[in-house]
Amino acid sequence: MFTSAMVEKDACHSCLTAVRVLRVSLVDELEGQVDSLLEVLVCQEAFTRDDREEVLCQPGPRARVRKVLDILECKGEEAAKVFFSVRSHQQLSLNTAQPPSTEYKKVQQKHKDILRRRSESMLFYNSRHGEKILFSEHYVNLLLVDGHQALEIKRHEVLAFGQERLSLQHKTGLQRKIAPATLFLRANEKRPIRKVLVTGVAGIGKTILVQKILFDFGGNKDHLAFDFVIHMSFRDLNLIDKPTNFRELVLRKNRHLSKELDHIFVNDDRLLIILDGFDEFKHYRSCDAEVFVTEPEEDAEVKEILGSLLQGELLPNASVMLTSRPTAINHIPVGCIDRYVLIAGFSLTEVQDFFIRFFQDATVADRMFSTVSANELMLTLCYIPAFCYIVCCILNESKDLCRESPKTMTDIYVQYLVALLRSHSRSRTETCPEDQGAESIQQLSDVVLKLGRLAFKKLMEHQTLFYSSDPEVAGLERCSLVSTFLDKTVAQEPGCTEEVFSFAHLTVQEFFAALYCAVTDQPLPDAIQSGENQNNEHLDLFSRFLSGILSDRNFKFLSRQVGLGCQEEKVEMYHKKIITDLTMHCQNGSHILNCLHCLFEQQDPSMVLAALPESLRVNVSDETLSQMDHNAIKYFLSLTEGKILSELDLTGTGVNRDSLRDVQPFLYRCQKLW
Repeated sequence: MFTSAMVEKDACHSCLTAVRVLRVSLVDELEGQVDSLLEVLVCQEAFTRDDREEVLCQPGPRARVRKVLDILECKGEEAAKVFFSVRSHQQLSLNTAQPPSTEYKKVQQKHKDILRRRSESMLFYNSRHGEKILFSEHYVNLLLVDGHQALEIKRHEVLAFGQERLSLQHKTGLQRKIAPATLFLRANEKRPIRKVLVTGVAGIGKTILVQKILFDFGGNKDHLAFDFVIHMSFRDLNLIDKPTNFRELVLRKNRHLSKELDHIFVNDDRLLIILDGFDEFKHYRSCDAEVFVTEPEEDAEVKEILGSLLQGELLPNASVMLTSRPTAINHIPVGCIDRYVLIAGFSLTEVQDFFIRFFQDATVADRMFSTVSANELMLTLCYIPAFCYIVCCILNESKDLCRESPKTMTDIYVQYLVALLRSHSRSRTETCPEDQGAESIQQLSDVVLKLGRLAFKKLMEHQTLFYSSDPEVAGLERCSLVSTFLDKTVAQEPGCTEEVFSFAHLTVQEFFAALYCAVTDQPLPDAIQSGENQNNEHLDLFSRFLSGILSDRNFKFLSRQVGLGCQEEKVEMYHKKIITDLTMHCQNGSHILNCLHCLFEQQDPSMVLAALPESLRVNVSDETLSQMDHNAIKYFLSLTEGKILSELDLTGTGVNRDSLRDVQPFLYRCQKLW
């Protein structure tokens, strides 16, 4: 193998020959020094000022080096000798590390100031003008986990509830937990980490993590060992519909970098490029193309530029962080990713921290967190920051979710659904206004029904994990909204990999299944129609969500917000069913707890008045009662005030002195207490 020095020695009798032979290596070597080289060549009179002007007209440092070499070939041997003499002196000076120029440092600091200003405020689903939420006061640490998730762990997470779910979150992530500052660092790593993929379900905090990195960099945090961080959003990139180049992509929102951009590109090993929201890119299926761009000034389609950047053809030494929802990552070239990071959201500690930062009062935050902790369904999904925020908003409005102004689980899940739907619709409309494929609210609602059909069918089959080969999953493949609600895990088999899908949690699947049943012609499951649901406990939550969706306030809200309307006949039929079931259970003393939950979800006192039988027997036996169960029981008993309670069966419920004290106001009218 011949080195550059060997070639130069063999060609020493002709410097011009060396220019031709070493052309490729000279371009790589001199791209960071071409401006100073050019000035010396003019001073040595090897180049004229016109030559210099011709070189400087070239777009980018590598093109300028090539123009210098072209001019040398035209000028002949003497000019080539001067060139190699100047190059030798430059190499000697480079051996003593040169500090960044004053101008470079000034631009760097200005860029940091701008990034800090841009990232100092947080925006939420319901942010309004004048309501500034400071990032420094409200950011809560996210749990970042290194590597892919095992399928068995995923199965446990989908089925775990309440504090168990949040504890599982902490335990499974503890061994592989990493900090944002170490995304590009790994112990005992032999090769550098250049490309990092960060993924997680909708609302889990991907964009917030990006904001954290920009905020820290702008605040001169020492742990970010980069000179510059360039941030690009795929929502913005969707607006570009003609060929461009990477330089122009950077300058679209960073004109202040124009004077030093060549130096930034030359020192690409000190550059971090953040690409946020790959799943929102309208060309995300086309980034694995074999059309490459190698120069920042080279014009091409946006998908070709980004594909070249991800695959290391463009700025090969730059670090790139890419964020995406799980359902789109199979379109990212596998070989280009050095590290796979999963955002797992919040553990119990972070949920508590979120409450403190949201309410800005430790006493109020503790009281609100206690309210949520008593409701395991609500606490379960608080590991998702977006869900946690919506819970806090509702708590803030009512001040006490289950007492002063009762709200139900269905209310919160409906708010969560609407927030994500509206956010998805707004982002698509803003970034693709001319795109005929951009979904309207009605189109999004149609996709929700497809998700509901999948959820309903799999719930009836007792399935929580679904494979890409399932017809119901395959039918959703090209629906961009799917990534908002479905999570994806890549299972590794001995001879292949297989994509496994699930909803964020079993409760989300049950909610979608109930929504589908409520707003379509789908008949109620036989177990619910026959009133034998006590023998089909896996449908308890489904029936509660169904009741809440068919309540007057929620079906009107869904119709108004996202075009999902319930049939009046089904609403009326279900109301009659609850009244009939309530009357039957009270008369014969059969197990009534799930029926009371369905009544609680309705929040309609008139239903109790219509259902009251002569005999009032309340049997909630043989089931350990949670705070949610106590709330449903007390709600019913409070609406039957003045009515004789002939029997209250608390056998085997784990009831204690505190629990009895909680229902004490109703016991004075109880004839028999078991």
